[in-house]
Amino acid sequence: MRAYVTGGTGFIGSNIVKVFAQRHGATVHCPVHSFVPDGPQRYTTEPLDLLDREAALASVAHFDPDVIVHSMILNDLDGIYAQRELAWRSYVDATLTLAEAANRSGAKLIVVSTDWVFDGTQAGADEHTPPNPVNYYGVLKAVSEQAALLRADQAAVARVSAVNGVHWARSEMPRGQDPGFGYFVTTVLNAVSQGEPFGVWESDDINMTATSSLASECAEAMWLIAANPDAEGIFHCCGAEPVGRMELARTACDVFGHDPSLLRSVPPDPGMMASLGGARIPFDSSLGTPRTQEVLGYEPLGTRALLERFKKEMDAGDLVPAVTGTDTATGG
Repeated sequence: MRAYVTGGTGFIGSNIVKVFAQRHGATVHCPVHSFVPDGPQRYTTEPLDLLDREAALASVAHFDPDVIVHSMILNDLDGIYAQRELAWRSYVDATLTLAEAANRSGAKLIVVSTDWVFDGTQAGADEHTPPNPVNYYGVLKAVSEQAALLRADQAAVARVSAVNGVHWARSEMPRGQDPGFGYFVTTVLNAVSQGEPFGVWESDDINMTATSSLASECAEAMWLIAANPDAEGIFHCCGAEPVGRMELARTACDVFGHDPSLLRSVPPDPGMMASLGGARIPFDSSLGTPRTQEVLGYEPLGTRALLERFKKEMDAGDLVPAVTGTDTATGG
C-alpha cells in the first residue's frame, strides 16, 4: 500500500507513519511544513504548504497513493481563535483539496478527527450520534468531516480521543497539561517520575471525562480502515472505556510504578483558561465504538491495557506487536 500522510511528523501522525510503514510494510510519504526528524526514516518527505492548492494536488498526483491519511492540524486552540480565517483554510480548505486529490488518484481519504465534535453532554456518543461542537476547533473538525465525506469518492473519518503515547518524531512533547486530555499521561509521568507533586486539573469548565486512547492503537485502527475497501464513513479509533482525569493519572502511576500520593486535585491554570477567551470545553466527550467494532472487527482496549502497552513502547523504544485478540477490554 502507498500511503500519503499529512502531519506525519506530529504526535498522532508519527504513530500513523510508524504503524503503516514498520508494522504493515506500507510505502509512506509525508509532506512537511518545516520539521523533519533527524536520522534515517521509514518514509520520504517533501516541503509542502497544504494551503497551496495546486502544489498539494501535484504532490499527491506525483506520489499516486492508495490512501491519504490527513492528520495535520493547527494544534493551538487559542491560536485558531486569533487567526480564524487561517484556521478555516488550514482545516476545511485543506481537506477539500485532499478530497479532490484523492479522487484524481483513486485513493481513499481518511480524515483524523476528534471527540470534541460533541458538546460534552453526549456521553458515550457513537458513530451515529449527530455532532454538536461548542468551540471553534470542534466546528472546524466537524465541517472537515463533512467536507471529506461529501466530496471524496472514498472517505472515512477516524475520530480519536484522549490520546497518549510515544511521539516517535520528537523526543519531547510540545506542551503540558491543558483543558483536554492530549499528552496528559506523559505530563503526569514527567513530574511523578522525579518525585515531584503533580496537580491534576479538575473543574466543570474543562474536559473531565473522555475515552482514553493510545496513539499507536489509534493508528492500527486507521490501518484497518485503509486496508478494508468497504470501510467508509465514521469510525471511533479510541479505547474501550471512559475515564476521568484523576482516575487516569492514578492508573498511570500504578502501571508505571510511581507514587499516586504525589497527585493533587487543583483548579486549571488561570492563565491558560484566560488565553482561551471564553471558548467552551466539552465536559464529557466519551465515545462509543459499536460501528467501528462491527465493520473493522477491532476490539478496543481498556485504560489499563492501553497504559501497559504505552509502558512497553517506552521501555522498548519501539512499537510492540499488534494486539492478537488476547488483550481484553480491561486487561493486557
